[in-house]
Order: sequence, then C-alpha cells, then structure tokens
Amino acid sequence: MPLHRVDSLVPSEDLLPDVLPTERLTVSGKPVPAIRSELRRIDNARNAGSVILCWVHAAATIGAAAWLASPLGYALAVIMMGPVFARFAILGHEAAHKLLFTDKATNDFVGKWLLASPAFVPFSLYRRSHFAHHKEEFGPNEPDLAFYVGYPVDRRRLRRRLVRDAVGISGWKNLKALLIALTKPAARPVAMPIAWAQLGLIAAFTTAGRPELYVLLWIVPWMTSWRVLNRLRAIAEHGGMEASKDRRRTTHHVRQSRLAGFWIVPFNTGWHLAHHVDMGVPWRNLPLLHEELVTAGWVVPQLEYPTYRSLWRDAASGTGGGGIMLP
Repeated sequence: MPLHRVDSLVPSEDLLPDVLPTERLTVSGKPVPAIRSELRRIDNARNAGSVILCWVHAAATIGAAAWLASPLGYALAVIMMGPVFARFAILGHEAAHKLLFTDKATNDFVGKWLLASPAFVPFSLYRRSHFAHHKEEFGPNEPDLAFYVGYPVDRRRLRRRLVRDAVGISGWKNLKALLIALTKPAARPVAMPIAWAQLGLIAAFTTAGRPELYVLLWIVPWMTSWRVLNRLRAIAEHGGMEASKDRRRTTHHVRQSRLAGFWIVPFNTGWHLAHHVDMGVPWRNLPLLHEELVTAGWVVPQLEYPTYRSLWRDAASGTGGGGIMLP
C-alpha cells in the first residue's frame, strides 16, 4: 500500500490507526485534564533566558561580522542571521499563543516589542490570523495557504520559489506591504510598532558606529536567508496536507536533530504535530506530548519522516512517495 496519495503528501489510511481515546488522551489527542495541567506549565524564568539568548545570538553574529570586516564575513553573517530570525519568529509565535509568560501583560509586551516587531511581524494581526490557522488548517481563513497547497510540485518549480526568496523578491513584497500600511490610517496602528522597533534598531547600530550594518545585516538577511528558511519550514509543517479534524492529515512530523533545531526549527517547533494536537502546550513540553501520542499508538514510526531533506525531496518529487520510512 502506498505511504501517501500520489497527488498529495497526506499519509495513507494504514498509517493512521484509530486508537483514541485512551486513559491519558482524548479522542482528538489532547491529554486528559490531569495530564494537560502538567504539560501546560509555563517556565517564566527559562523563557526569559531564551529571549535574552535570542538577542545575544543576534548581537554575536553581527559583532563577529563587524570584527572580521571582510566581504566573506558579511556574506556568512547574512546567511547566519536566518536562524536568528527563526528564533525571533518562534518565540514571537509562542507569545502569540500566550505561552511565553504566565503574566499576560509581560507576555504581550515581550512578544510585541522584543520579538515580533524587530522581526517585522505585526503582533496583534499575527495572533488573530494564526489562531485562524489553528482553528481550521487549510480552511477558508488559512493565512498561509500559499505555502502549503499544491505539493508535491516539480523540483524546478520549488527551486524557482526558493530562488525568489533567496534574492529578496519575496522579502520586498513583505516590506512593501509594511511601507504601504504606514501610509494608510486604518492599517497604521498595526504597522507602527514595527516602525518604532526598527527605529530603535537603527539607533542601536548608529550608537555602535555602524549604521550601515542595519541594512546589510538586519534588512538584507530578513529579506533573503530568512525567507528561504521560512518557506522550507512551512513546507515541512503542512506542505501537501489537507483540511481534516485528524491532525495527522494536516501536519507532518519529522524526526528532530540538533542541526535542524539550529537552522529552521528552534525551540522545539519541529514537534509541530504535537503543537497542532494541543496548541496550549508550551514549547518546552511538546516532546513530552509527542511521546504520549507515540505511546498511545496514534503516531506510528512509519508516519515520521527521517529527515527534513527527505520530506522536501517528497515535496519536490511531483508524485511523492520517497521520504516516509517504509514499514
């Protein structure tokens, strides 16, 4: 029996055993209340450290490039800033879910001003649209449908999309939309926090005596290397799947590695199937929730892609079928 349909990456029926509910999991896969209360605990102190480390990572990458002061160093920094923006995006995503800090005011302040706005994300708008994504993946209000539908595609088509990302075409579309929003009274309140955050960054670069690095090592990587990583991660999360109440039909699971965690899926965001089963579980506990799903027999080994490369290979195969591990 094929591992997924020829025209999509949705797993075959034999990989989706009907084993729920259990004593520990409800029919949807969410933990029962007693277990859920443990898995939903938020670690405020460690999350504060994670936010600080995001900024340290950014400062170290930029500082190293400035110290080397060579074309190669700057080029490498543009690439290495991609994972920095991934970290801002994922912790901002956590704050949008109200899972970064237990105090709502602190959660929203840090999420808006220290994570989302520096990374050009309109925090309040993102929260609303992202909840629509969770309410019904591939539904009529899905904000990122263009990232997910139509897979598997021809390899050349995916390569063209990634090239557009890498050279800044996709990034310019996003930046242009922000600039236009600043000119429209209705959209300005959403865009202004981003503008203020960018002014703060410009001031910081200027104070350090290198204002030109704001463009070279903040704007340029956001428009290029981060766009590539963002598309690849989106494909790995939902590419080629379909609308369904069974999250195994909407969301992939890929075996996690430290290399993938560094480049595209920091802060456990690679445990994305578990996140969609219960979006109220903070990032630190997603591996524990995933283990519950495996122990229950709801997630079988053959459902897991062994690497992200194997999933992307399927997504660019035109027919699929080469990535999921054989039984």
